[in-house]
Amino acid sequence: MACCGSRNVRFQNDLEVQQLKAISLESPSTASKNHSKLPHDPRKCRLGSRVCPERPCRSIRDRVLSRAFSEELESLMHSGGHLFFDPRGRVIHLWNKIFLTACLLSLFVDPLFLYLTGTQQNMCIEFKHSLALMLSVIRSLLDVFYAAHICLRFRTAFIAPSSRVFGRGELVIQPYKIAMRYLSRTFWFDLITALPLPQFVIWVVVPMLKESATANRKDILRFSIIFQYLPRLFQIFPLTRQIVMATGAMTENAWASAAYNLILYMLASHVLGALWYLFSVQRQEACWREACNLEGPMCRTEFFDCNTVSSNRTIWYELSNITRLCTPDNSFYQFGIYAEAFNYKLTTSAFTQKYFYCFWWGLKNLRFEISPCMHACYSVYQLLQIYLLRGKISY
Repeated sequence: MACCGSRNVRFQNDLEVQQLKAISLESPSTASKNHSKLPHDPRKCRLGSRVCPERPCRSIRDRVLSRAFSEELESLMHSGGHLFFDPRGRVIHLWNKIFLTACLLSLFVDPLFLYLTGTQQNMCIEFKHSLALMLSVIRSLLDVFYAAHICLRFRTAFIAPSSRVFGRGELVIQPYKIAMRYLSRTFWFDLITALPLPQFVIWVVVPMLKESATANRKDILRFSIIFQYLPRLFQIFPLTRQIVMATGAMTENAWASAAYNLILYMLASHVLGALWYLFSVQRQEACWREACNLEGPMCRTEFFDCNTVSSNRTIWYELSNITRLCTPDNSFYQFGIYAEAFNYKLTTSAFTQKYFYCFWWGLKNLRFEISPCMHACYSVYQLLQIYLLRGKISY
């Protein structure tokens, strides 16, 4: 008997014909039992056969559902049998644009956590809980897009490497292979970007610290934001690359592409201004601590926390000369580029005032830093033009 997919044909002898006739005369239940007791001939099922329970042949439907082309995948999705997405399809392309927008919004929201710390007129550092609550809600809503992106990656087919030689390539739609490929590549990177790390630090880690550990609060919060900000920043580049490879351009309109580049430039200014503000608060606290060391045991570092309100702190504040020492006009402490923040009292201002000023400061200094580089690049470009023009004339 020929096996499934076998090229050889074996004719049955008389003994096998008699056994098959006897089995056909029995009842179905008895025939199945006797068939299981028959000796297994490995020559009958070299490549698998339907009559061999040990190696059943795969049906054509099973082989089709393991791989499919883009058109077949769309028909399978419309039929409702399988929910897989073509990486070159319209759904994934639309999702990449939506997710890129969510990533850019997240990159703008995360530096705002650096404005949570500020100072008051009585020389103490406060924590803006109302601003922290608002930013946590916005950040949690944006984290939903990162979680949805991970779920979508588990349902996105990939092109089989063996079929990339000719044509568009077959799509692998087996859930196990898709999951294993994603887990072995970028799953852990996407998981790090999706974690609600700043919310966890603000509402879980910071309350567990001592009230006097104001420096530890800023350090832990800054580390958590920077630790997750860099992966989220790097994530927009492969997304941009996928959009460009799918359509040939970042956007359909030239003005939209220019706006996208302008957004990236403003994002850099936004991050630079937020870091400048955070370092200004740290520089002011460092000056307070240095002045506190000169006053001796009467001054304690826990007095710099606005949550610490006691009679001892009131007496210390009235007798201390820290307000006179920690000013940009005094040579007791060098504030450097952060003296401008103290002159305009940004650390004690409202959120909108400090944010727009710091954003303008970042935009101004980023422009000054880039201008020499742009002049140098333009000079090199002019030299290349002159060299190519001379080559054409001489030719």
